[in-house]
Amino acid sequence: MEHRIVGPGPYRATRLWNETVELFRAKMPLRKHRCRFKSYEHCFTAAEAVDWLHDLLRCNQNFGPEVTRKQTIQLLKKFLKNHVIEDIKGKWGQEDFEDNRHLYRFPPSSPLKPYPKKPLYQKDVIKFPEWNDPPPGTSQENIPVRPVVMNSEMWYKRHSIAIGEVPACRLVHRRQLTEANVEEIWKSMTLSYLQKILGLDSLEEVLDIKLVNSKFIIHNVYSVSKQGVVILDDKSKELPHWVLSAMKCLANWPNSCDLKQPMYLGFEKDVFKTIADYYGHLKEPLLTFHLFDAFVSVLGLLQKEKVAVEAFQICCLLLPPENRRKLQLLMRMMARICLNKEMPPLCDGFGTRTLMVQTFSRCILCSKDEVDLDELLAARLVTFLMDNYQEILKVPLALQTSIEERVAHLRRVQIKYPGADMDITLSAPSFCRQISPEEFEYQRSYGSQEPLAALLEEVITDAKLSSKEKKKKLKQFQKSYPDVYQERFPTPESEALLFPEKPKPKPQLLMWALKKPFQPFQRTRSFRM
Repeated sequence: MEHRIVGPGPYRATRLWNETVELFRAKMPLRKHRCRFKSYEHCFTAAEAVDWLHDLLRCNQNFGPEVTRKQTIQLLKKFLKNHVIEDIKGKWGQEDFEDNRHLYRFPPSSPLKPYPKKPLYQKDVIKFPEWNDPPPGTSQENIPVRPVVMNSEMWYKRHSIAIGEVPACRLVHRRQLTEANVEEIWKSMTLSYLQKILGLDSLEEVLDIKLVNSKFIIHNVYSVSKQGVVILDDKSKELPHWVLSAMKCLANWPNSCDLKQPMYLGFEKDVFKTIADYYGHLKEPLLTFHLFDAFVSVLGLLQKEKVAVEAFQICCLLLPPENRRKLQLLMRMMARICLNKEMPPLCDGFGTRTLMVQTFSRCILCSKDEVDLDELLAARLVTFLMDNYQEILKVPLALQTSIEERVAHLRRVQIKYPGADMDITLSAPSFCRQISPEEFEYQRSYGSQEPLAALLEEVITDAKLSSKEKKKKLKQFQKSYPDVYQERFPTPESEALLFPEKPKPKPQLLMWALKKPFQPFQRTRSFRM
């Protein structure tokens, strides 16, 4: 059974858990072992399980080579707790798993984890304001109906484009967009963009749309410094000054240490521990609990680096501004420490890069329900963030441009031509009322025919029109409303009565036609002297 890439989508953490369990049970070598003068068939030691599973996770593209042996042991502890494996004597749950020679086996049946049942969120379709939307507060019970009474001049303007004439136009300003309208547009288009990148039919199972705050998106886009870091309006949500000073000290080591404390051996380790303690005691991870599934879903796109970066950009826009600022400062510090060759070792047992991932992965991404692969998924995400933090924590330019163009379009004036319905002056507003079925049938059959018939008669009796113009308009009317025209002129003879043929004048006789016909020249006999 080969490993397969688990792509983006709902319940990705659960799907990864089931995938890993299936691979572990199918591929883990089992053999005979002796313990305390007794032989046990089809089992394995704890150390053998750690070695084999560690190699599996490092070679699996869903996790990557950054997985440590310590993380593998933590996963096997969860395997024991969830009865994926059991002690050789059948004990599980309360037992602790250690990297030793203790014997374990697979239970007869190990059901996979069921997919969690999440409440179905109602689909809140955010409707963009359109040109003809009524202003807020307009009642739908009393909607004014504009009586359309068309004369020949208005009908001619209505159809003037078809005959190649464009009338004069005027500008109509749309109703003013409110701040709430703009916020709805930002939220709707941002979520639509994320859904398109993830390739999902709906975001309901990876994100609670109701918890997305449009004000956060707008603030993260426009309230930024020259370095691209979010600027907070509420200064009480800033990092404590002592934490910020410690982060600057390590980020710019050894040229910018402003802690005003004497330097001593191991000073940088104490500064790093101060930062780690602060971030480790946050009440909520920086990527928040309710966005956990969204970020885990984006992890399925890491094989397409450019697409994954764009998806992470949009997800990070949904963060509260204070979380986004803390994440930006932390990732910048981590990246600079890893690239600084003059930085002394901050831990004796780990490399700098591994130390950064293990120390801060939990405070960056974590599930509220303690999903079983939290450590591995968080380490994978933090590693990718460290390598691409400058691009990920930028504002996606394509998204910003499309939203700004949408808002500008709705605020732009609209061109209207004379003869349109909105140009008709309302003499007296009339309102919708309930009518009987008989009256409805009558209006449906004859309501539209009578004004058109009156319009046709007006064209016929218009004495200002020349015969050529009148024929042109009647021909166009016949093409647009053949039924009304057929009723008025049922036969070609009735149409011919409107334009009686004038008597043709007789052709004038030429003067030469009255003379004798041309006689051929006859040679006469000449008289010669």
